[in-house]
Formats: sequence, structure tokens, C-alpha cells
Amino acid sequence: MDVSSIIMPLLRQIEPETAHQATILALKLGFGKANKEAENDSLSINVAGLPFKNPIGLAAGFDKNAEVIKPMLGLGFGFVETGTVTPLPQKGNPKPRVFRLPKDGAIINRLGFNNDGLDAYTKRLKARSPETGIVGANIGHNKNSTDPVDDYVICAQKVAAFCDYITINVSSPNTPGLRTLQNKTRLSYLIEAVLEAISDTDKPIFVKIAPDLLNEDRADIAEIATKSAIAGLIVSNTTIGRNDNLKSPAKVETGGLSGIPLFDPSTALLSEMYRRTQGKVALIGAGGIFSGRDAFDKICAGASLVQLYTGLIYQGPKIVRLIKDDLVNLLADGGFKSVSDAVGSQLK
Repeated sequence: MDVSSIIMPLLRQIEPETAHQATILALKLGFGKANKEAENDSLSINVAGLPFKNPIGLAAGFDKNAEVIKPMLGLGFGFVETGTVTPLPQKGNPKPRVFRLPKDGAIINRLGFNNDGLDAYTKRLKARSPETGIVGANIGHNKNSTDPVDDYVICAQKVAAFCDYITINVSSPNTPGLRTLQNKTRLSYLIEAVLEAISDTDKPIFVKIAPDLLNEDRADIAEIATKSAIAGLIVSNTTIGRNDNLKSPAKVETGGLSGIPLFDPSTALLSEMYRRTQGKVALIGAGGIFSGRDAFDKICAGASLVQLYTGLIYQGPKIVRLIKDDLVNLLADGGFKSVSDAVGSQLK
């Protein structure tokens, strides 16, 4: 049964967070139509030692508790990032905390790492079939933690055996103090602690950064990325910035803005980080991807992989197939035989 044709129109009529919960339930019950079309060989790419069938990924935040990995991979995503998970369960910030900006193709959220906690999350990760596809685990710290670094270490140690890569999330604007972990000294210490904690594994580590970084912070993060043993960066998380062109009434809400308005600033940062790291670390481009052209532009700006979430909310599951089909054509039109050939081509 096709979830998009039956459920999507109804979901758009109800409160966003309730709609999301209903979507997760529907997917768990099997109301998701798997995409069985063969992948085009030009879309395959190896990143951080992992073989991706295509570069289109589901960003963290959709499947916070690792409940619908198989159905989301079944939609045709090349990989799925679950989480953010914290050691202890937490309810997150008071509701309402998710707002649609339909006139802008955007969402504002101030969820605050609401999740079921590490034990429940890891149990679900462990139960998945590895052959279903590549799965990432996005980790964070509890709001009231007295030792945030220890929270990341605890999470990394527990999830490492059951995921394909780990993302250190230091860029959500909705957990007090989280973004200060992007400071050079603190980020270096955090990365080394996590790497040491999982040193007996070969799991790649990514760091997810904010789009609102100062120039000094950008330079520091690029230096850390090239000198440490992390696999790469995810560029970027939601923004606390607001441009004057937003039309939807909900633009006044606090929280992280995602969707179309984030595309330009996140892609500019992506390009800058590719240049600063000289293409030596893998970059995952996220922010405002609604089409194959958007994905292609991110790749040409330096991304080896891309992630989306808000586009899925507005366009439904068909967006995955449409992006992949468009991307195949755009690669061919650009004279690229593969995604890897196009990575960073805008800057070469």
C-alpha cells in the first residue's frame, strides 16, 4: 500500500509533530511502498570505507528512535541516519515545538533531543538486518548532563557494534550549550574521547556542524577535521538565522530553521569547508534539498553524500526516486560518469 497517496494528504492537515508520530506508526505497520527499481551504477560511491548504492540519505531527526530503518531504506535511500540519541530518555522541550512554514518550504523545530534513550535505541539497532542497508547513529548529550563528553562516549561505545557510522551532533540549536562544543579546544577533546572509546572498531566518525559558525570557528573545525582521524563533516544542521524573505506566520518561532531557506547558506558553507579541507575529508551536504538539481549542486560544491528531511515532509516519499532520476541525468549532462567524478567539481 502506498503511504503517500493515502496518508500524506491527511497528515498535512494535522499538527506537525502529531503528523510525524502518525507517519512513524504507519511505517511500522507496513503502510510504506518499497521502491524496487534498480539503482543506476553512476550513483554508487564509496565513502569512509562504506559502499553506498546511491548518495541520497535520510537526515537524523526523522527516525529518532531507530524504529523504521527498513521501511525508510525501502523507499530508496542510499543510507539512513537515526537519532539523535542521548544516554537517558528525555521528553525534550515543551510543545508546540514544530512549525510548518509552507509558503517558504521550511520547518522550524525546537524539539530538544526528545528520544527514548540509549537502551531502547540500541536494542532496535541490534535487531535490524545489516543487509538492509547503511545506517548511521547520531549521538548527543542529555540536557541536564554534568559531563557532556562522557555522554557522547557512552553513546558511541554502545552503538558502535550495531551501526555503520557514528555522527557526533554538536550543532543542534535546541539543547543549551551544545553548540559551544564546536569551540576548537572542546571539539578536539570531544573527538579524541569518542575516537578512543571506539578504537577497537573501524566505525567512521562524522561531526555535524552548524551553518551559523563564525569565520574563526570554520577555520578551526576545518583544521580539526583534517588533522584528526574523523571521516568527515556533515554540513549542516538547522539555522538560527532568519532572512527577511520568509513569508509564513510561523517565521517568528524560535528554533532551528530547515528547508529551502537553508539551501544557500548551507551550500556556501559546504563549499567553504571543501576548500578549507582541500577535499581531504568526506563531506555530507544537508540543508534544503528538494530536487535532483539541489543534490547535484551540493555534490559539485564538495559533498560526497547528501541528506534530506524537510523535502520529504513537503513532497512525500516520491522525492527519493525523483531526486535519483534527476541526478542520473544531471551527471550525464555534465559529463560525469559517477558521483565521485562530480564531487567538488565546481571548485576545481
